[in-house]
Amino acid sequence: MRWSSLPHNDAIYLIHMLETARKAAGKAKDADFERFVADENLHLACVHLVQVIGEAASRVSAETRARNPEVPWRQIIGMRHRVVHGYLEVDLEIVWQVISDDLPELIAVLGRTVA
Repeated sequence: MRWSSLPHNDAIYLIHMLETARKAAGKAKDADFERFVADENLHLACVHLVQVIGEAASRVSAETRARNPEVPWRQIIGMRHRVVHGYLEVDLEIVWQVISDDLPELIAVLGRTVA
């Protein structure tokens, strides 16, 4: 999908998702899981950024989501719901897995989508 074929608001949300994913990955790039858990500022920032990515994803139109099935929309939005509504039970292992394993692929996919 080309950037110019995206509805205006969808393009904004996709770019916001990409920039936020890059920011989250950058914050955790030199950390391992133990440091991530021990550094409250780091894990709070990453939890928030995962939430922001999910919120932006929820605002992307159904048409754009359907044209981009390689983006795991349901999982991204679901993670946002877990972080926001289950804030007393946020599992830092899952957040770490998202940051360290899932975000690099999301960044690559979104980078191709908005290119």
